[in-house]
Amino acid sequence: MDYQALAQLLFPNVTDTPEMLEEKFPLRNAPEGAVITRMAPSPTGFVHLGNLVQGLTSERMAHQSGGVLFLRVEDTDAKREVPGAVEVLIDTLKHYGIAFDEGATHDGDSGNYGPYRQRQRAGIYHVYAKKLVSEGQAYPCFCTEQELSAMREKQEANKETTGYYGQYAMWRDRSMEEIQAQLNAGNPWVLRFKSTGSVENQFKFDDLVKGKLTITENNVDHVLLKSDGIPTYHFAHAVDDHLMRTTHVVRGDEWLPTLPFHIQLFKALGFKLPKYVHIGPLMKMDGTSKRKLSKRKDPELALTFYKAEGFPVKAVYEYIMTILNSNFEDWRRANPDAHTDEFKFSPKKLNPAGSLFDYAKLVDVSKNVISKMGAEEVYELLTEWAKEFDPDFAEKLVADKDFAVSILAIGRGGKKPRKDLAVWKDAKPYMGFFYDDYLELPVFDDRFENEVIKSVLEKFLTVYDPADDSAAWFDKVKAITEEIGFTTDMKAYKADPTAFPGTVADVSTFIRQAVTGQTNSPDLYTVMQILGKERSVERIQAVIDTL
Repeated sequence: MDYQALAQLLFPNVTDTPEMLEEKFPLRNAPEGAVITRMAPSPTGFVHLGNLVQGLTSERMAHQSGGVLFLRVEDTDAKREVPGAVEVLIDTLKHYGIAFDEGATHDGDSGNYGPYRQRQRAGIYHVYAKKLVSEGQAYPCFCTEQELSAMREKQEANKETTGYYGQYAMWRDRSMEEIQAQLNAGNPWVLRFKSTGSVENQFKFDDLVKGKLTITENNVDHVLLKSDGIPTYHFAHAVDDHLMRTTHVVRGDEWLPTLPFHIQLFKALGFKLPKYVHIGPLMKMDGTSKRKLSKRKDPELALTFYKAEGFPVKAVYEYIMTILNSNFEDWRRANPDAHTDEFKFSPKKLNPAGSLFDYAKLVDVSKNVISKMGAEEVYELLTEWAKEFDPDFAEKLVADKDFAVSILAIGRGGKKPRKDLAVWKDAKPYMGFFYDDYLELPVFDDRFENEVIKSVLEKFLTVYDPADDSAAWFDKVKAITEEIGFTTDMKAYKADPTAFPGTVADVSTFIRQAVTGQTNSPDLYTVMQILGKERSVERIQAVIDTL
């Protein structure tokens, strides 16, 4: 077989050479040890937690080493592509702090190693396809769907491994005349890789997460180019990772079965193999057993879920770091106020079996993160969230920023800040009572007569003075308590609850409910200071009138 003639026959219009492409996309001018890596998603429109885990791993490895992170869109499967999905992906990852140095953008590309969308690179793949054919490492296959189905059925009946290999690789060694006849008839063809591997052979391979693996050689003649000339993922990623000068490939471990073929392909193309970082799946507890997070069963897999719930980006980022590197939590305890960028991330500390996702722990992390924010930052992030997910609440926040910030400042700062908010969704139930539209009528404990409650509120109104400090304010509450025969001695009450009709805690609760409509609220003295005398008195009087 004259492979040069076959290459020219199949790719008559390809005039570029691999040498020309090597010159066009030279080695990067990067520091020693710099990681050049990528995110290479398919534009399906669904951006999930796994994308963020992979993105954060890639981002940390690249930027910690003075390297480059780029976004490449793997859109070779036109059937799966969703319009606008690339923009959704870019915006979502940007929202979560994954900053790309180059790659696909909303309106094109940014960087010297593009195009960064695979469908726009068809001409590049054909250069390397022609090279493989000219070297006898690839060949055209004219099998029909019916022939391939019959082959699979026969393999299954014989209990053999399914695939296009060995005796089943029916177009592997055909003559130039047979190929020419098919081309003359206008029959479609795919380009297949001519594998030299044997399942009898194994070799060792080092993965940065899985460690030393024993791998069986690939013996299947996989498809490189589909009949429309668009490459398969396997071929495209090998060419792209070489020309974009990728040093590390971060991807899910569901790609491990294809690794033998990818190693073989890089070798056949004469490319240096990148280092591989195969990340285990995200798991969750389901009863007493673990299972993979599922798009169908688990809303928390989608990144849109966290935005809608109102988890701050910082909290999601911080939590993902805890599941990626087990030593992150110890580092955070030792460096409570340090930026996460200061943490020395290592792919070798990723759990090879996959990470366990714990929603309750994410909530705890988020409470901590929000508790450390200043009131201004909380206000800005809460308002941004509310504009999208609770416009009515957003209007109230925007109408009087100073008022909202003073509410959010309650209990902030100090060694033990309040942890009332885990997500922005919690904010309205927590602080809504400050706004008259959200104030609910209190439901008092039916252990106490309405007359007793009314008497407490009336007495409080006669002595209430917003000029009092919190100690003087509480002294007046205690005086009312004793006046109506309740006790201020909580120890005595605990020792014999039947000895007293109620306590100072009950009296405080009556006032709290009249002012806030709730039995729980932030510090009542501070609440009334923020509401001001007129609104506080109005609210208490309105409750007296209902009693």
